Amino acid sequence: MPIDRLSLRLAGSALAAVSLAGCAGGGGTELPPASFVAMQEGPGEEYVIGPLDELTIHVWRNPELGAEKIQVRPDGRITTPLVADMPAVGKTPAMLAEDIRLQLSQYIEEPLVSVIVTNFAGTFSQQIRVIGATEQPASIPYRANMTVLDAMIAVGGLSEFAAGNRAKLIRFDKQAGRQREYALRLGDLLKDGDSRANVMLRPGDVIIIPESMF
Repeated sequence: MPIDRLSLRLAGSALAAVSLAGCAGGGGTELPPASFVAMQEGPGEEYVIGPLDELTIHVWRNPELGAEKIQVRPDGRITTPLVADMPAVGKTPAMLAEDIRLQLSQYIEEPLVSVIVTNFAGTFSQQIRVIGATEQPASIPYRANMTVLDAMIAVGGLSEFAAGNRAKLIRFDKQAGRQREYALRLGDLLKDGDSRANVMLRPGDVIIIPESMF
């Protein structure tokens, strides 16, 4: 009986230690590591136009119907010659070009339209947002093959009192239809250079960095 009681106490102590270790971390599942230098570059998801993006629109053989430096309004629309209040937000450049083509086809025969994004802001679903204990909290336009290291460089790294190893990454899982939470080890990444703590980002990710409790 004494041995059994001692075993139970030891088991309880071990469980408590594991529980405390879990609380000390960032919480959530860890993502697979990404290398510091990409072995192979590849295109990201197709770009979707967002509010305040700047566009250039060309209409072949009808330059007067095109326009340069058109900024998408906060309401998500643009206005060009013969096309008023055209919704732009949420569309790819190719989709917007096709919608403008359909509008212009009422006035000219078989218009050829191209849309070029010349200044990027993007939608929230295509930005990386870094908040909390960082030098410069910010929303960053997502780039193909972007990693946590790239995002942290863009915001100036951790602040003096950041608890980097308790940071979290919030990601919306489109297949499951809900958001998921992943643990990040930003302290190990930025202070110790641990490449295993670097992970790939996806459009719409949110990085939350808490402050240290002491």
